[in-house]
Amino acid sequence: MSQRQRLSVVMIAKNEAELLPEALASVSWADEIVVLDSGSHDATAEVARQHGAQVYQAEAWAGFGKQRQRAQARASGDMILMIDADERVTPPLRHAIEQVLAQPPAATVYSLNRSNLFLGRFMRHSGWYPDRVMRLYPRHLNYNDNLVHESLETQGAPVVRLEGDLQHLTCRDLVVFQRKQLNYAEAWAQERFQRGKRCGIFSIFSHTLGAFLKTLLLRAGFLDGKQGWILAVVNAQYTFNKYSALWALHHTSTQGRV
Repeated sequence: MSQRQRLSVVMIAKNEAELLPEALASVSWADEIVVLDSGSHDATAEVARQHGAQVYQAEAWAGFGKQRQRAQARASGDMILMIDADERVTPPLRHAIEQVLAQPPAATVYSLNRSNLFLGRFMRHSGWYPDRVMRLYPRHLNYNDNLVHESLETQGAPVVRLEGDLQHLTCRDLVVFQRKQLNYAEAWAQERFQRGKRCGIFSIFSHTLGAFLKTLLLRAGFLDGKQGWILAVVNAQYTFNKYSALWALHHTSTQGRV
């Protein structure tokens, strides 16, 4: 009988002392937990150590992709499970992961079914469920360098779906959530601007309207009740922030050359 593969849970965190205990408790069965503290001002590092995690301090922030790379470099397991402080591994998902670990090593990536919380409701539509994310993978694979919306570089490896949910406490506080969305929008715009991308005024408003209709109608957000309607507006606002920020960066740089 082949030896069970070792699992490293890897996490980047900043000021997540409140959320960490439940997240770490949900993966306490892993062989090791690695937390890269990205300059927290609260008790994130202390809480992580109390729950058995190996805690490291981050270098200067270079974006989500590189930060995940730095965190994973500290891991020693055969398989990596990348999660965030606001995520929890449910018992059914743990069972599915343990079945993978019991198998011989293979160059396979596993996608997890993520269930997203929005203002007290785990959404079942609106494009938020099933929200498949590739988070369980062999250690030789890694994330790309994207500043935001980073993704795993699979190198052509087959992707297999696992049963069970990864619960994601996406939005417990609307104001806090929108602040994060604004930061993501700024990072998105900066990244696109650096790559020479641009957009016009019409593009800003067409993308904004499209995001609203896509969430509410095409992704059946109306079936998620009041939260579905609010999320459609929030998605439209986020889209507006992204494209208007990109337009503003180009507009400002053009003026500066006049």
